Amino acid sequence: MNLPRLAVTLACGTLLAACASMMSHAPAKVSDGVFVGSNGMTLYTFDRDTMGSGKSVCNGQCATAWPPLMASASDSASGDWTIVVRDDGARQWAYKGKPVYFWQRDTKPGDRTGDGVNNVWRLARP
Repeated sequence: MNLPRLAVTLACGTLLAACASMMSHAPAKVSDGVFVGSNGMTLYTFDRDTMGSGKSVCNGQCATAWPPLMASASDSASGDWTIVVRDDGARQWAYKGKPVYFWQRDTKPGDRTGDGVNNVWRLARP
């Protein structure tokens, strides 16, 4: 048995495991070609949000109808997923710079009733 090689292999494995544990997990997954939250509900983007602006323009009554996919204080950006700060100081997930939202009229996983509402709401797609 080659002890130096074994020691290097174990050290590399430990380092990789530590790096993997520090990585954030995506806040949404893809189902049938669109993003869904952990609850399985469809996510949407709003055409009036400016990509990469770091903020959402859907606040107040808009956010009641279109609840944001919220990020916790301990969440951190990873890959194409970033975090924007809302007008009230809360944190919201964004994909490629576009904040993402649920739609209050979707009642079960798989519903996509918000696509095209007022010609400004779109399915969030990878």
